[in-house]
Amino acid sequence: MEELFAHLSKYCDVTRDEFRQIQSFFKLRHVDKKQELYRAGRPNLHHYFVVRGCLQMYFITQRGVESTLQFAITDWWMTDYLAWRGGERSEFSIQAVEDSVVLEINKEQQTTLLRRHPVLETYFRKVYEIAYGAALQRIKYMANWSKEEIYFYFRDAHPEFTRNVPQYLLASYLGLTPEYLSKLRRKRGM
Repeated sequence: MEELFAHLSKYCDVTRDEFRQIQSFFKLRHVDKKQELYRAGRPNLHHYFVVRGCLQMYFITQRGVESTLQFAITDWWMTDYLAWRGGERSEFSIQAVEDSVVLEINKEQQTTLLRRHPVLETYFRKVYEIAYGAALQRIKYMANWSKEEIYFYFRDAHPEFTRNVPQYLLASYLGLTPEYLSKLRRKRGM
């Protein structure tokens, strides 16, 4: 839980006493590599904060291919926000890329948490602003850059992903084939 306190403290003022109350809303969960937190077609019931490890959100295309939308590493949040907000079935699945530890909170608990600790509204707004900005940048890069430029930019900007995420998942996220990604890695000695 100390990781969550440190992250909250970056974006808002939370006292230790207040955090003791906040942490009671979360469930600590250990997730094995490749274990699903939820599967597409089911209601999205939880919001996840990654304490340690890496999560992947993906969907299956009409051709039956797994397509990665996003990753969440330490100190990142993940959920299908549209399904979460509306209480609907998710179109996406979330699974652990590696053995991970997450803090889990359901919608009802989070609503109560925000009502009791309004400072967290500021925290979540700031976190969502960063995430939304990053998503816009990704769309821009995907539209304007070559596949090679996208990979090398991503490799340099996010070395933790290129070291820790399996190549086939990274390729899926970047819109590449695993074979092409392998060729790019060899090309520049990665």
